[in-house]
Amino acid sequence: MSEHEIAALDSAPSEAELSRLRPPYKSVLDLIGQTPVVELTKFDTGKCRLFIKLESQNPGGSIKDRIALSMIAAAEKQGKLKRGGTIVEATAGNTGLGLAQVGIPKGYRIVLVVPDKMSREKIQHLRALGAEVRMTRSDVGKGHAEYYQDMA
Repeated sequence: MSEHEIAALDSAPSEAELSRLRPPYKSVLDLIGQTPVVELTKFDTGKCRLFIKLESQNPGGSIKDRIALSMIAAAEKQGKLKRGGTIVEATAGNTGLGLAQVGIPKGYRIVLVVPDKMSREKIQHLRALGAEVRMTRSDVGKGHAEYYQDMA
C-alpha cells in the first residue's frame, strides 16, 4: 500500500464523497428488504429481461428476515402482539434469526426452541442477539414431547 493510499484511509471523506452517500439507516429493521436487484445478461431470455434480488444481503443473510418482519407487523396490526409480549418459535434455521433480529429491537421476548443438532455458532449468535434458546433432543420424532416443534 502506498503512502498516498494510507493517508487516504486516515483522512475524512470529502464533501463530494459525503454527498453521494445515502443517509444512514435509523434501524437495522430499515435494511430488511432493501436488497440489490441485479439484471442477469448472460442468459438467453429471448425478449425478456431477467432480474434477481439478492436476499442474502438482508441483515440476517436470508429472505427469512422479510418473513419475520411481515409476521410481526401483521400480529401487531391485528392486536395479537403488544410491546413486551413473547414470541415462541420452533426453528432449525434462519426464521429464528429473523425473529430475533426483528422482535428484540421492537421490545419482544424471543424464545426459540431448537434441536440439539443446531450448530453452536448459530446458537451463540441467537443468544448474542438476546434470544432465549431452548434446546431439545434431535433423536426423537414428531409427536414426542421433546421434539422441537411439539415443545414450542
